[in-house]
Amino acid sequence: MNQVTSGADVADRSLPFTRGSHWVDTVDRVGNDALMAPERRIVLDNVHNFRDLGGYPTTDGRTIRWRVLFRADGLSAMSPADLEVMRELGLRTVIDLRSNKEIDERGCFPHEDVPVSYHHLSVIDTTWSEDTERVLPDDEADWLTWAYEQMLDRGAPRFADALRVLAEPEVYPAVFHCAAGKDRTGLLSALVLALLGVSDDDIVADYALTAEAMLRMREWIRVNRPEGASLFDEVPSAYLSADPEAMRRTLARLTEEHGSIRQYVASIGVEAEIVEAIRDSLLV
Repeated sequence: MNQVTSGADVADRSLPFTRGSHWVDTVDRVGNDALMAPERRIVLDNVHNFRDLGGYPTTDGRTIRWRVLFRADGLSAMSPADLEVMRELGLRTVIDLRSNKEIDERGCFPHEDVPVSYHHLSVIDTTWSEDTERVLPDDEADWLTWAYEQMLDRGAPRFADALRVLAEPEVYPAVFHCAAGKDRTGLLSALVLALLGVSDDDIVADYALTAEAMLRMREWIRVNRPEGASLFDEVPSAYLSADPEAMRRTLARLTEEHGSIRQYVASIGVEAEIVEAIRDSLLV
């Protein structure tokens, strides 16, 4: 039977989240206790990067609530057991950051099985693999930093819309996701965590957790969809990379250009009241 740890239970970290006989695993010991908390990764059959954003400390001495906000990769191919986990989490809201083409090809969250409020907020019109005029990556961190700058500039209205959704108390528990849970999801996660007062070091470390998720995804495709496994060998490595230096540079650029992440989101139309409402919902 699937087991979900509730927000009230997370203080007892001797009881990691499990799925059947599978223990939650975390990345190699690269961060603090909050980063490595056994509650962080939620193990699913067909989703490889579903993570809780709870537990991180903030600079004002508060903590993000557990089991309220999640980040993830694609949610269209969940198994019956995965759907049961969604029910046990009490999921109310899904924010889908993928393009129209991705949804047409792969489907979306099965809200007919788990009723949720579904918001499609496409950050980019075309993915990197679809863009025939893309700049081919050389150095992974340099290229990802450039790509994230493009996403934040062109996708600013969608990031702003996502923050407005998260300002409504009734949307929680909520999850936002893209295809791999790495880039578009990573940027929205960074914005949310920064607005909550999480340090840059913890934001970067949370982003870096995706590196192991990409390995899990690759292995799952090799076993379950071997016809698609060769695609991993054909795309530039930067497309699959979660280089922490790229996120560190991105946060630094936003702070240098705008003064703070809060001022960046203000520049894209997110009012201070929206930020405070998100903080009220997510911090204890």
